[in-house]
Amino acid sequence: MALLLLLSILLALVFLTAEVTLSGSQKCVARNFGHGSVVCECNSTYCDSVGSITLPPLGQYSSYLTSMAGSRLEADQGQVQVNSTGAGLKLTLAPDQKYQKIRGFGGAMTDAAAINILSLSAGAQDQLLRQYFSPEGIGYSVVRVPMASCDFSTRLYTYADTPGDYNLDNFTLANEDINMKIPLLQRAQAFSLRPLSLLASAWSAPAWMKTNGALIGKGSLKGQPGGKEHKTWAQYYIRFLEEYAKYNLTFWALTTGNEPSSGQITNYSFQALGFTPEEQRDWVALDLGPALHASSHPHTHVLILDDNRLLLPHWAKVVLSDIHAGKYIHGVAVHWYLDGLVPAELSLGVTHHLYPEYYLFGTEACSGFSPLDRGVTLGSWRRAEQYARDIIEDLNHYVVGWTDWNLALDQTGGPNWVKNFVDSPVIVDAQRDVFYKQPTFYSMAHFSKFLWEGSQRVGVSSSQKTDLEYSAFIRPDGSAVLIILNRSSSVIQFEVWDPAVGYIPCTAPAHSLLTLAWNTH
Repeated sequence: MALLLLLSILLALVFLTAEVTLSGSQKCVARNFGHGSVVCECNSTYCDSVGSITLPPLGQYSSYLTSMAGSRLEADQGQVQVNSTGAGLKLTLAPDQKYQKIRGFGGAMTDAAAINILSLSAGAQDQLLRQYFSPEGIGYSVVRVPMASCDFSTRLYTYADTPGDYNLDNFTLANEDINMKIPLLQRAQAFSLRPLSLLASAWSAPAWMKTNGALIGKGSLKGQPGGKEHKTWAQYYIRFLEEYAKYNLTFWALTTGNEPSSGQITNYSFQALGFTPEEQRDWVALDLGPALHASSHPHTHVLILDDNRLLLPHWAKVVLSDIHAGKYIHGVAVHWYLDGLVPAELSLGVTHHLYPEYYLFGTEACSGFSPLDRGVTLGSWRRAEQYARDIIEDLNHYVVGWTDWNLALDQTGGPNWVKNFVDSPVIVDAQRDVFYKQPTFYSMAHFSKFLWEGSQRVGVSSSQKTDLEYSAFIRPDGSAVLIILNRSSSVIQFEVWDPAVGYIPCTAPAHSLLTLAWNTH
């Protein structure tokens, strides 16, 4: 009897393994911490995954559902209908209305993220990197890399802390780069099918170059654009690119510096470098642009602003209307903080219409930054909806990519030397050698896994007023992707009409995020 039982258990295990391998998908190990929804727990041997995705043949569609109720990229398929289902609400795709093309989605390899990833066992580290960067994971293609320290570091440092070193003779990468960030970036790249788009941002120049003689607080570069501090600061960027290139890591883009407005705030609590838009314009025109152009990395994109969209379109007008600065610039980088204070159309939309040849790119976002709602909340659904809503709004206003902040944090939302604790899509519990994938991880996945580089946003309209928020794309292979957010507490029935293929009957459960994908030829 016991033998028979053992045999049947073994057989069941074999079938179970076969099922997992065949579909490539594995279910979420859900844990509920009482914050509205669940996290998915992963360890060195197991992590949920929807697997790499192949669309069904023409005439069928795939759908992927994440919900407050606990679905996590739950896959389904259905038949495209020839006739309308008669649903009251119809979303109509207009592929001939073409907008911006996608660059990519990702997160930041801060010192804190690296420390947390490396606090896990080798197996769990690989699992975490695979979740983000592999085709079986969510296909991140962008990684923002702070140049030297930021608040998510355990100490204050730059790469050139020797006073008066205008030639940068003592420029050197930190232990944090050489032993933590660089090896992890190389491993992330190995998991990714295509080259990662690395993006560099500096928080502060060395203290000796600055008016306040400190990395933190209110301060800017000494002297004027074209002067020796400004020239040295431009060369600092070049040296950074050269040092990383020695490790076979080349950067797609750099920003002109993280949050220049912060460096204009008296007693600002962590690393910052103040620039006015006029100073940024002249520094790019006289120093950074020419230095980059003359370097061994002349094709690196330059993104201005790297701050909140509250500063648009004014900042863009000042910098981009100058022909000398404009010729070196490729895009405008925006952060998501305070987005609620300024409509997307008045900031992003106006900037795009004034300067359509420059792209808009989201370079930082996190939950838990507000003093009223601080740090990590395991399983928060509200935060997942905030992410999805902001991404959809940005995409519908010409943004070509969206970068989350720390790739991983600990359960307090750190380490952070100034205790500016926030949340992350991945929270590490090193004690148990596990990590939790937050609802926000899946919010990112609904975009990053489906919107490949080169996907083009197209028109989509609704037949009546609706609570649904949505954005539609045609991918480089011609397949269509529609992402739909339902933040309401009601189930919403609707249909999607793609004139090229027919009608897709749909249901968006209450508090859910849905990605639909189908072949069009």
